[in-house]
Amino acid sequence: MNELHWLEALVYLREQGQAGVLVTLVGVRGHAPREAGAKMVVSAQESWGSVGGGNLEATALERARALLRVGAAAPELLTLRLTAQAGGEHGRQCCGGEVSLLLEPLPFARPHVALFGVGHVGLELARILVRHPLELHLIDSRAAQLAPERLAPLTGEARLHVHHAPIPEMALAELPAGSFVYILTHDHAEDLALCDAALRRPDLGFIGLIGSSAKWSHFRSQLLQEGHLESDLKRLTTPIGLPELGGKAPAAIALSVAAQLLQLLQEKPWLTDPLQGTS
Repeated sequence: MNELHWLEALVYLREQGQAGVLVTLVGVRGHAPREAGAKMVVSAQESWGSVGGGNLEATALERARALLRVGAAAPELLTLRLTAQAGGEHGRQCCGGEVSLLLEPLPFARPHVALFGVGHVGLELARILVRHPLELHLIDSRAAQLAPERLAPLTGEARLHVHHAPIPEMALAELPAGSFVYILTHDHAEDLALCDAALRRPDLGFIGLIGSSAKWSHFRSQLLQEGHLESDLKRLTTPIGLPELGGKAPAAIALSVAAQLLQLLQEKPWLTDPLQGTS
């Protein structure tokens, strides 16, 4: 068990973009190892603090990690009896009391958003997205597009991951499951290869392609020839952005795409922060 205080552990998880569960001993009847108010923070691999040790704590850890595995968002109340008759999977505790634990999922895990192509539109889009709590991946086959002086204005809440990838499909293969992928490169052949590779990953959260209907018509034909099914192609969104936000300038396109992405993110508890306002 790590020695961080539970509140420090919350800050650590937020900084690392890791999900966790805050376990609070909210009720005690009779005798128990800890008093009401004791807290423990649980991540997928670590825990901080204590709610009493023994079967009580082992059961809380197990349940907290089960909530993490399924991405639960709602809090849960867990009641345990600490008597010789109440056998537990992790041993017995004979304190004689009963405790209630509140398990609160902490949605600190940040969504991964990958921009393939950091040209005019990609850079404008990154300028907007960097202000949000994201894991923002900037991938380009051209090293000059990723020069430090070009990316210097990209400061904000997002954690930047810059990838110079002469073969961009290799960078796509390394993205975590659930990633939001935007294909915006300077080269239609590169775009097509990325579409093919992205459609071969059923675990991606979103696949978006910039371009016209004529471009998609050509790509659609090529992807079908590569063995993709019509049902596969429905996973790819093109054109991208909100149609009601018009304009062909890079900044206008970027605004439209960012607005659509933020709508998608709001469907999950990505952008809430349980520590906001904590002093």
